[in-house]
Amino acid sequence: MPVTKTAKRALRSSHKKTSVNKIIISKLEVALRKARKLKSLDSIFKATSLADRATKKKVIHKNKSARIKSALSKLLPKTKSK
Repeated sequence: MPVTKTAKRALRSSHKKTSVNKIIISKLEVALRKARKLKSLDSIFKATSLADRATKKKVIHKNKSARIKSALSKLLPKTKSK
C-alpha cells in the first residue's frame, strides 16, 4: 500500500485510468468479434474506428492497431475491377 500522499493520489488515478482502459479494450474486442463473424462493411468500419481511437488514447500500440486493421481489411468483400 502507498504511504505518502502523492503515492495515494497516484494509485487513485491509476485505478481510474485502468478502468477506463478496460472499457475501451473490451469495446474493441467485442467489435472485432462482431466484425469477424458478420464480415459486413459497417461492422468492419466500426472496429477499425475503435482501433484508431484506442491507439490515439495510447491504450494499444500503433503497430497492434495496424495489424488489427490489416486483418480486418482482408475480410472486406472483394470488388470487381474494370
